[in-house]
Amino acid sequence: QVQVVESGGGLVQAGGSLRLSCATSESIFSINFMGWYRQAPGKQRELVAVITSSGTTNYGDSVKGRFTISRDTAKNTVYLQMNSLKPEDTAVYYCLVRTGINNWGQGTQVTVSS
Repeated sequence: QVQVVESGGGLVQAGGSLRLSCATSESIFSINFMGWYRQAPGKQRELVAVITSSGTTNYGDSVKGRFTISRDTAKNTVYLQMNSLKPEDTAVYYCLVRTGINNWGQGTQVTVSS
């Protein structure tokens, strides 16, 4: 079973920064892609940022220019650096490791106060 372990959420003021981490038991080179989605109360889960096994990145429109996804292939870990945070970034952030199926983490809460 693929393990997906997230860390790094918390409470921050608007304009601040946070970094999320997601570690997996799988080699990054053996997966399709890995990254972050988020879900706010009453809303659908949406793409934040993903990175493929080849290193190609894709971002949701609402975070472009503020968030950066990166990876450490030696640690099978992906990071999400979130800068210039806004209250509307408040959500539960879920890490996804896509193999032949979706493998989701348990989620980590990010709260941005105004």
